[in-house]
Amino acid sequence: MPLGIFGFMALWSPFFIITLVFITVVYFLITIKWRDSFKESSKLTRKEASFFLLSMILLYAIKGSPIEVLSGILFSAHMTQMALLYLVFTPLLILGIPNWLWRETIQLPVLRQIFSFMTKPLISLLSFNLLFSIYHIPLVFDHVRTDITLHGIFTFILFVLAVFMWWPLINPAEEDFELSGLKRIGYILGSAVLLTPACGLIIFAENPLYATYYDSNQWLKALALCVPVDTLQGLTLSGPELFTSLSTKNDQQLGGVLMKIVQEIVFGVVLFNLFFQWYRKDQEQQENLSYNPKVDTTLSER
Repeated sequence: MPLGIFGFMALWSPFFIITLVFITVVYFLITIKWRDSFKESSKLTRKEASFFLLSMILLYAIKGSPIEVLSGILFSAHMTQMALLYLVFTPLLILGIPNWLWRETIQLPVLRQIFSFMTKPLISLLSFNLLFSIYHIPLVFDHVRTDITLHGIFTFILFVLAVFMWWPLINPAEEDFELSGLKRIGYILGSAVLLTPACGLIIFAENPLYATYYDSNQWLKALALCVPVDTLQGLTLSGPELFTSLSTKNDQQLGGVLMKIVQEIVFGVVLFNLFFQWYRKDQEQQENLSYNPKVDTTLSER
């Protein structure tokens, strides 16, 4: 059965597009037109603007496109959505916001204390992965996925914790940078390890875990978070099998595998970038040692 039965509003979320366009306009107003109102502001770079625009496009693809509806039908689509949201969108957004704006923001009284505590490497690493694992406990997951308020709260808190998790690796404010060198590699490997138990439970479970994907009544309740109730009432739906040939168990296994694959790719890119930075610094140090103007001047005088 095609997804088109849910209608244009559910599949393409035009109001969400308007919201993202508004956020983008405000972003450029703050970083270009109003930046003189901030202390130590600097000109917006093409790199920062590109990262921000890319993050907005990705956010729409994740939460405003048919992927959002598909995530209510297939567990594999849900896990792909989460992987992209917390492992790709979040660092892009952090990098897209100028350093001076981050500094101005985290200097606010309450936020300063929160950032100071929550961005400590061990705390930031454990908090996100722990809540992610708790979220995927079947009892918790099924309850959250059928309650729009709880679902919104969990999504927002996981996003905030994802920001804290990425902060020690990126830290655009360049303050209290606790991770450097091999510690960053250990941090990345630690995050990969901490996410493995939840994905392993999903992949190797003998039976489907989540009623919101195998029980037709629960499935319809969860789908109501993505599709207007009026639209669902006019349809006769029995379950995910109408939209896919995958069994519920295989769909669940695929979701766990996709989550790990996206994580490994993202962290692999980060590790490659770290090694490239080390190589570039090493090359610069060698060039400085091979040619030192002061040494040349001293030799010529002698």
